Amino acid sequence: MQFASSLNVQGSRKNDGRHQTKAVASPHLPFQISAMDRLRFSLEQFQEKCIAVFRPELRKNKEPERFRVSEKIGNALGLAALMATSLPAAASSSTWADSEGGRVRLVTTGTPDASGQLIGALHIELKPGWKTYWRDPGASGVPPQIDVAKATNVAKAELSYPAPGRHDDGYGGWAGYDRTVALPVKFTLAKPQENAVIDAGVFLGICQTICIPLQAQLRVDPAQDAGNPEDAELVKAALAGLPRKPSDGFGAKTLSGEKDKLLVEATVPGEAKSVDLFIAGEQGYLFGAPTRAEDGGRLVFAFPILARPGKAAQGDGLPYTLTTPSGAVEGLLPYP
Repeated sequence: MQFASSLNVQGSRKNDGRHQTKAVASPHLPFQISAMDRLRFSLEQFQEKCIAVFRPELRKNKEPERFRVSEKIGNALGLAALMATSLPAAASSSTWADSEGGRVRLVTTGTPDASGQLIGALHIELKPGWKTYWRDPGASGVPPQIDVAKATNVAKAELSYPAPGRHDDGYGGWAGYDRTVALPVKFTLAKPQENAVIDAGVFLGICQTICIPLQAQLRVDPAQDAGNPEDAELVKAALAGLPRKPSDGFGAKTLSGEKDKLLVEATVPGEAKSVDLFIAGEQGYLFGAPTRAEDGGRLVFAFPILARPGKAAQGDGLPYTLTTPSGAVEGLLPYP
Protein backbone atom coordinates (compact mmCIF):
# COMPACT_ATOMS: atom_id res chain seq x y z
CA MET A 1 0.00 0.00 0.00
CA GLN A 2 1.00 3.59 -0.52
CA PHE A 3 0.96 6.47 1.94
CA ALA A 4 0.24 10.03 0.90
CA SER A 5 3.07 11.68 2.80
CA SER A 6 2.29 15.29 2.03
CA LEU A 7 -0.20 17.19 -0.04
CA ASN A 8 -0.43 20.73 -1.28
CA VAL A 9 -3.13 22.48 -3.24
CA GLN A 10 -2.73 24.14 -6.59
CA GLY A 11 -5.24 26.37 -8.30
CA SER A 12 -6.73 25.53 -11.67
CA ARG A 13 -9.48 26.94 -13.79
CA LYS A 14 -12.24 24.96 -15.41
CA ASN A 15 -13.30 25.64 -18.97
CA ASP A 16 -16.07 27.85 -17.65
CA GLY A 17 -13.53 30.11 -15.94
CA ARG A 18 -14.35 29.11 -12.36
CA HIS A 19 -11.44 28.55 -10.04
CA GLN A 20 -10.94 25.08 -8.60
CA THR A 21 -8.46 23.82 -6.02
CA LYS A 22 -6.71 20.53 -6.62
CA ALA A 23 -4.47 18.40 -4.41
CA VAL A 24 -1.17 17.16 -5.75
CA ALA A 25 1.46 15.01 -4.05
CA SER A 26 4.42 16.87 -2.60
CA PRO A 27 7.54 15.43 -0.96
CA HIS A 28 7.72 18.23 1.63
CA LEU A 29 5.75 18.85 4.78
CA PRO A 30 4.51 22.45 5.22
CA PHE A 31 6.54 24.21 7.92
CA GLN A 32 3.54 25.95 9.45
CA ILE A 33 -0.05 24.72 9.47
CA SER A 34 -2.33 27.32 11.01
CA ALA A 35 -4.89 24.86 12.34
CA MET A 36 -2.37 22.26 13.57
CA ASP A 37 -2.62 23.19 17.22
CA ARG A 38 -6.40 23.04 17.20
CA LEU A 39 -6.38 19.70 15.40
CA ARG A 40 -3.36 18.11 17.08
CA PHE A 41 -5.26 15.43 18.92
CA SER A 42 -7.14 14.36 15.82
CA LEU A 43 -3.96 14.32 13.77
CA GLU A 44 -2.22 12.18 16.40
CA GLN A 45 -5.03 9.65 16.34
CA PHE A 46 -5.22 9.69 12.55
CA GLN A 47 -1.48 9.32 12.32
CA GLU A 48 -1.52 6.25 14.54
CA LYS A 49 -4.16 4.70 12.31
CA CYS A 50 -2.13 5.35 9.20
CA ILE A 51 0.93 3.77 10.83
CA ALA A 52 -1.06 0.69 11.80
CA VAL A 53 -2.53 0.41 8.31
CA PHE A 54 0.85 0.50 6.63
CA ARG A 55 2.82 -1.66 9.06
CA PRO A 56 1.94 -5.34 8.50
CA GLU A 57 2.95 -6.42 12.01
CA LEU A 58 0.49 -3.96 13.54
CA ARG A 59 -2.27 -4.94 11.12
CA LYS A 60 -1.75 -8.55 12.17
CA ASN A 61 -1.64 -7.90 15.92
CA LYS A 62 -4.10 -5.00 15.84
CA GLU A 63 -2.23 -3.40 18.73
CA PRO A 64 -1.27 0.16 17.77
CA GLU A 65 1.81 1.61 19.39
CA ARG A 66 1.03 4.64 21.54
CA PHE A 67 3.44 7.51 21.28
CA ARG A 68 3.72 11.24 21.77
CA VAL A 69 3.66 13.01 18.43
CA SER A 70 6.16 15.81 18.01
CA GLU A 71 6.92 18.06 15.07
CA LYS A 72 10.05 15.99 14.44
CA ILE A 73 8.07 12.75 14.37
CA GLY A 74 5.47 14.39 12.17
CA ASN A 75 8.15 15.39 9.70
CA ALA A 76 9.69 11.93 9.76
CA LEU A 77 6.38 10.25 9.11
CA GLY A 78 5.47 12.79 6.46
CA LEU A 79 1.89 13.34 7.64
CA ALA A 80 0.46 16.63 6.47
CA ALA A 81 -2.90 18.22 5.99
CA LEU A 82 -4.29 19.19 2.61
CA MET A 83 -4.06 22.97 2.53
CA ALA A 84 -6.21 25.17 0.31
CA THR A 85 -5.93 28.92 0.20
CA SER A 86 -8.96 31.12 0.70
CA LEU A 87 -10.55 32.00 -2.63
CA PRO A 88 -12.67 35.00 -3.58
CA ALA A 89 -16.31 34.61 -2.58
CA ALA A 90 -18.39 34.24 -5.71
CA ALA A 91 -21.64 32.43 -4.90
CA SER A 92 -23.73 30.77 -2.21
CA SER A 93 -21.50 27.72 -2.65
CA SER A 94 -17.72 27.54 -2.49
CA THR A 95 -15.38 26.06 -5.07
CA TRP A 96 -14.43 22.41 -4.72
CA ALA A 97 -11.26 21.41 -2.88
CA ASP A 98 -10.00 18.22 -4.52
CA SER A 99 -7.97 15.33 -3.13
CA GLU A 100 -7.06 11.89 -4.43
CA GLY A 101 -10.08 10.25 -2.82
CA GLY A 102 -12.72 12.86 -3.53
CA ARG A 103 -13.55 16.51 -3.08
CA VAL A 104 -15.36 18.83 -0.66
CA ARG A 105 -17.21 22.13 -0.90
CA LEU A 106 -19.49 24.30 1.23
CA VAL A 107 -23.04 25.09 0.12
CA THR A 108 -25.55 27.48 1.73
CA THR A 109 -29.17 28.44 1.24
CA GLY A 110 -27.93 32.00 0.86
CA THR A 111 -30.52 33.62 3.13
CA PRO A 112 -30.39 33.69 6.95
CA ASP A 113 -33.61 33.76 8.95
CA ALA A 114 -34.69 36.58 11.26
CA SER A 115 -32.76 35.12 14.20
CA GLY A 116 -29.51 35.00 12.23
CA GLN A 117 -29.45 31.28 11.46
CA LEU A 118 -28.03 30.37 8.07
CA ILE A 119 -28.30 26.75 6.96
CA GLY A 120 -25.75 25.11 4.71
CA ALA A 121 -24.13 21.77 4.00
CA LEU A 122 -20.61 20.41 3.86
CA HIS A 123 -20.78 18.46 0.61
CA ILE A 124 -18.28 15.56 0.57
CA GLU A 125 -18.10 13.78 -2.77
CA LEU A 126 -16.19 10.49 -2.49
CA LYS A 127 -14.70 8.43 -5.27
CA PRO A 128 -15.68 4.72 -5.40
CA GLY A 129 -13.99 2.71 -2.65
CA TRP A 130 -13.21 5.71 -0.45
CA LYS A 131 -14.72 6.46 2.97
CA THR A 132 -14.92 9.29 5.47
CA TYR A 133 -15.77 9.47 9.15
CA TRP A 134 -18.78 10.12 11.38
CA ARG A 135 -18.76 12.50 14.38
CA ASP A 136 -17.15 9.71 16.46
CA PRO A 137 -15.08 7.55 14.11
CA GLY A 138 -13.49 5.42 16.84
CA ALA A 139 -10.15 5.50 18.62
CA SER A 140 -7.99 6.25 15.58
CA GLY A 141 -10.09 8.19 13.08
CA VAL A 142 -10.68 11.90 12.73
CA PRO A 143 -14.17 13.45 12.64
CA PRO A 144 -15.18 16.22 10.24
CA GLN A 145 -14.41 19.65 11.71
CA ILE A 146 -15.23 23.20 10.70
CA ASP A 147 -13.63 26.41 11.99
CA VAL A 148 -15.14 29.84 11.27
CA ALA A 149 -12.62 31.94 13.19
CA LYS A 150 -11.72 33.81 9.97
CA ALA A 151 -15.33 34.37 8.89
CA THR A 152 -17.00 37.78 8.89
CA ASN A 153 -20.08 38.15 11.12
CA VAL A 154 -20.28 34.41 11.91
CA ALA A 155 -20.29 33.54 15.61
CA LYS A 156 -20.26 29.74 15.29
CA ALA A 157 -20.95 26.77 13.03
CA GLU A 158 -22.51 23.46 14.06
CA LEU A 159 -22.37 20.25 12.03
CA SER A 160 -25.13 17.62 11.96
CA TYR A 161 -24.71 14.05 10.79
CA PRO A 162 -26.81 11.57 8.82
CA ALA A 163 -26.85 7.98 10.06
CA PRO A 164 -23.45 6.31 9.61
CA GLY A 165 -22.48 2.77 8.73
CA ARG A 166 -20.05 0.45 10.49
CA HIS A 167 -16.78 -0.32 8.68
CA ASP A 168 -13.65 -2.38 9.25
CA ASP A 169 -10.41 -1.61 7.43
CA GLY A 170 -8.45 -4.61 8.74
CA TYR A 171 -7.02 -2.54 11.60
CA GLY A 172 -10.20 -1.88 13.49
CA GLY A 173 -13.87 -0.98 13.27
CA TRP A 174 -15.11 2.57 12.89
CA ALA A 175 -18.20 4.58 11.98
CA GLY A 176 -18.55 6.61 8.82
CA TYR A 177 -19.72 6.87 5.24
CA ASP A 178 -18.75 4.96 2.09
CA ARG A 179 -20.75 7.19 -0.21
CA THR A 180 -21.08 10.85 -1.13
CA VAL A 181 -22.63 12.66 1.82
CA ALA A 182 -23.78 16.18 2.72
CA LEU A 183 -23.44 17.20 6.39
CA PRO A 184 -25.86 20.00 7.34
CA VAL A 185 -24.19 23.05 8.90
CA LYS A 186 -25.96 25.70 10.97
CA PHE A 187 -24.16 29.05 10.92
CA THR A 188 -25.10 31.55 13.63
CA LEU A 189 -24.56 35.17 12.60
CA ALA A 190 -23.11 37.52 15.21
CA LYS A 191 -25.32 40.37 13.92
CA PRO A 192 -28.42 38.96 12.18
CA GLN A 193 -29.21 42.15 10.29
CA GLU A 194 -25.76 42.42 8.69
CA ASN A 195 -24.21 40.49 5.82
CA ALA A 196 -21.86 37.60 6.52
CA VAL A 197 -18.96 36.11 4.59
CA ILE A 198 -18.13 32.53 5.49
CA ASP A 199 -14.41 31.76 5.50
CA ALA A 200 -14.34 28.25 6.94
CA GLY A 201 -11.42 25.99 7.69
CA VAL A 202 -12.54 22.40 7.05
CA PHE A 203 -10.70 19.31 8.21
CA LEU A 204 -11.65 15.68 7.56
CA GLY A 205 -10.06 12.32 6.88
CA ILE A 206 -10.71 10.10 3.87
CA CYS A 207 -9.39 6.55 3.50
CA GLN A 208 -9.08 3.73 1.01
CA THR A 209 -5.82 1.77 0.94
CA ILE A 210 -4.22 5.10 1.80
CA CYS A 211 -5.41 7.62 4.40
CA ILE A 212 -5.45 11.30 3.49
CA PRO A 213 -6.11 14.16 5.92
CA LEU A 214 -7.90 16.85 3.93
CA GLN A 215 -7.74 20.44 5.15
CA ALA A 216 -9.16 23.25 3.07
CA GLN A 217 -10.20 26.87 3.45
CA LEU A 218 -13.63 27.31 1.86
CA ARG A 219 -15.04 30.78 1.24
CA VAL A 220 -18.68 31.67 0.58
CA ASP A 221 -20.57 34.95 0.28
CA PRO A 222 -24.17 33.83 0.97
CA ALA A 223 -25.59 37.05 -0.49
CA GLN A 224 -24.17 36.22 -3.92
CA ASP A 225 -26.56 34.06 -5.94
CA ALA A 226 -28.70 33.64 -2.82
CA GLY A 227 -31.62 32.10 -4.69
CA ASN A 228 -29.64 29.38 -6.45
CA PRO A 229 -32.15 26.49 -6.73
CA GLU A 230 -29.50 23.76 -6.95
CA ASP A 231 -27.82 24.92 -3.76
CA ALA A 232 -31.16 25.18 -1.96
CA GLU A 233 -32.16 21.70 -3.09
CA LEU A 234 -28.90 20.16 -1.89
CA VAL A 235 -29.28 21.76 1.55
CA LYS A 236 -32.90 20.65 1.73
CA ALA A 237 -31.94 17.07 0.88
CA ALA A 238 -29.16 17.12 3.49
CA LEU A 239 -31.62 18.17 6.19
CA ALA A 240 -34.14 15.54 5.08
CA GLY A 241 -31.45 12.87 5.44
CA LEU A 242 -30.90 13.49 9.15
CA PRO A 243 -32.18 11.01 11.76
CA ARG A 244 -35.51 11.86 13.36
CA LYS A 245 -36.15 12.53 17.04
CA PRO A 246 -36.72 9.41 19.17
CA SER A 247 -40.16 8.28 20.32
CA ASP A 248 -41.57 5.76 22.78
CA GLY A 249 -41.48 3.05 20.11
CA PHE A 250 -38.18 4.02 18.52
CA GLY A 251 -35.28 5.07 20.73
CA ALA A 252 -32.67 4.07 23.29
CA LYS A 253 -32.21 4.15 27.07
CA THR A 254 -29.37 3.22 29.41
CA LEU A 255 -29.49 0.29 31.81
CA SER A 256 -27.64 -0.27 35.06
CA GLY A 257 -24.68 -2.61 34.60
CA GLU A 258 -20.97 -3.05 34.97
CA LYS A 259 -18.68 -0.13 35.70
CA ASP A 260 -16.57 -0.68 32.60
CA LYS A 261 -19.50 -1.05 30.19
CA LEU A 262 -22.34 1.15 29.01
CA LEU A 263 -25.50 -0.92 28.56
CA VAL A 264 -28.16 0.51 26.26
CA GLU A 265 -31.54 -0.98 25.45
CA ALA A 266 -32.87 -0.18 21.98
CA THR A 267 -36.54 -0.10 21.08
CA VAL A 268 -37.34 -0.27 17.38
CA PRO A 269 -40.35 -0.83 15.16
CA GLY A 270 -40.22 -4.18 13.39
CA GLU A 271 -37.49 -6.80 13.56
CA ALA A 272 -34.23 -6.17 15.42
CA LYS A 273 -32.04 -8.17 13.03
CA SER A 274 -30.40 -5.26 11.17
CA VAL A 275 -30.53 -2.68 13.96
CA ASP A 276 -27.32 -0.87 14.94
CA LEU A 277 -26.48 1.70 17.58
CA PHE A 278 -23.75 4.36 17.46
CA ILE A 279 -22.67 6.45 20.45
CA ALA A 280 -20.48 9.53 20.16
CA GLY A 281 -17.81 9.61 22.85
CA GLU A 282 -17.63 13.25 23.88
CA GLN A 283 -16.48 15.15 26.97
CA GLY A 284 -13.55 12.76 27.39
CA TYR A 285 -15.43 9.48 26.94
CA LEU A 286 -14.17 6.82 24.56
CA PHE A 287 -16.13 3.67 23.72
CA GLY A 288 -15.19 0.44 22.02
CA ALA A 289 -17.23 -1.45 19.43
CA PRO A 290 -20.46 -2.76 20.97
CA THR A 291 -21.71 -6.28 21.36
CA ARG A 292 -25.43 -6.94 21.04
CA ALA A 293 -27.77 -9.43 22.66
CA GLU A 294 -31.44 -10.24 22.24
CA ASP A 295 -33.14 -11.66 25.32
CA GLY A 296 -36.87 -12.03 25.85
CA GLY A 297 -37.72 -9.49 23.19
CA ARG A 298 -35.18 -6.96 24.48
CA LEU A 299 -32.31 -5.71 22.33
CA VAL A 300 -29.33 -4.62 24.43
CA PHE A 301 -26.00 -3.14 23.26
CA ALA A 302 -22.94 -3.29 25.53
CA PHE A 303 -20.27 -0.64 24.84
CA PRO A 304 -16.86 -1.07 26.53
CA ILE A 305 -15.85 2.17 28.25
CA LEU A 306 -12.23 2.68 27.21
CA ALA A 307 -11.78 6.14 28.73
CA ARG A 308 -13.61 8.52 31.06
CA PRO A 309 -13.17 12.25 31.68
CA GLY A 310 -11.05 13.30 34.64
CA LYS A 311 -13.90 15.42 35.98
CA ALA A 312 -17.68 15.51 35.70
CA ALA A 313 -18.82 15.94 32.09
CA GLN A 314 -20.35 19.31 31.22
CA GLY A 315 -23.08 18.86 28.66
CA ASP A 316 -26.52 17.50 27.93
CA GLY A 317 -25.44 13.89 27.41
CA LEU A 318 -23.90 11.48 24.92
CA PRO A 319 -25.30 11.74 21.37
CA TYR A 320 -26.53 8.47 19.91
CA THR A 321 -27.89 7.35 16.56
CA LEU A 322 -30.07 4.25 16.31
CA THR A 323 -30.37 2.84 12.79
CA THR A 324 -32.76 0.40 11.12
CA PRO A 325 -33.33 -0.50 7.46
CA SER A 326 -36.38 1.78 7.45
CA GLY A 327 -34.87 4.83 9.12
CA ALA A 328 -32.93 6.25 12.04
CA VAL A 329 -33.39 8.36 15.17
CA GLU A 330 -30.93 10.33 17.26
CA GLY A 331 -30.99 11.56 20.83
CA LEU A 332 -28.99 11.87 24.03
CA LEU A 333 -28.04 9.36 26.73
CA PRO A 334 -27.01 10.30 30.27
CA TYR A 335 -23.29 10.18 31.03
CA PRO A 336 -22.31 6.87 32.62
